[in-house]
Amino acid sequence: MMDESAFVVPRELLTLAAAVETGIIENLNNKPMSAAELARLMGADTRAVWVVTEALKTLGYLTKENGRLTLSSEAREIFYNTGSQVYKGFSFMHRYHVIRSWLTLPEVIFTGKAHPKDKNREKTQYFMSAMSLSARQHAPAVTGLCLEGIGQGAKVLDVGGGPLTYAKAFADLGANVTVLDTPEVVEYMSDFLRGEEKIEMVAGDFNQGLPAGPFSLVFLGNICHIYGEHQNRNLFKMAAQVLQPNGRIAILDFVRGTGVTAAVFGVNMLVSSVNGGAWTYDEYGQWLSDAGFYDVNLDSANDKQIIFAKKR
Repeated sequence: MMDESAFVVPRELLTLAAAVETGIIENLNNKPMSAAELARLMGADTRAVWVVTEALKTLGYLTKENGRLTLSSEAREIFYNTGSQVYKGFSFMHRYHVIRSWLTLPEVIFTGKAHPKDKNREKTQYFMSAMSLSARQHAPAVTGLCLEGIGQGAKVLDVGGGPLTYAKAFADLGANVTVLDTPEVVEYMSDFLRGEEKIEMVAGDFNQGLPAGPFSLVFLGNICHIYGEHQNRNLFKMAAQVLQPNGRIAILDFVRGTGVTAAVFGVNMLVSSVNGGAWTYDEYGQWLSDAGFYDVNLDSANDKQIIFAKKR
């Protein structure tokens, strides 16, 4: 509470994100040019482009030689070199879009309705990149705990697992993985599979149905916070139908009542979803029990909370 760092405006993120969104970064990655040339190419204001590029140069994202701007070698490593240890891609753009959603909070408080989201391929790419990056360090521990006691050759259904981070970690442990996600996500992310992984991507709406199975494990990684009680109850019932007897469901998500993070994340879902939120352990327990599960328990791996239950 009242940590001064919480009141600092993320100026660097906002400047960089605007440069990505308007094409400054991409254009300067393609070829060096002056601020005036860049402004003409973009159809933008020369003074504004000069001010922003000067800031980006000072921050280390751009260099200038003979009056011409280009991306710095460090920026190219971060944005474009997928083999680099410092590679982040444009995952930070998801945070930028989250900030834009949060700025509607005063209006949402009165209306109770989140602003409609713009869905396009570019935003899908930013979201996939952000989710993959955030999950990478936790995936081995999370998937290892999920498969504990199941053994080699487990059949895993990764619902909404488009970023593929957890799917690849499951496959690395010997599981056969089916990833269900939306058609646009499957179309985009299929290019990131080499072909020899034991991963199959299926396009569909998991609110309407799940692949038939039977599966050893149904994994819901950061899915339940997107929806309200009705959708989650329905999803758990469908999961029970495609699990083998005593099959396991694993729900990786924020659990309200266990700390500050889940409560604040609930605000994020308020401004970005129709009826999503952070749900309590008791709510999960009741919904799972009613869907045909037993032995509900809360565990953690690398500080990530996971609720487990078995099909009755």
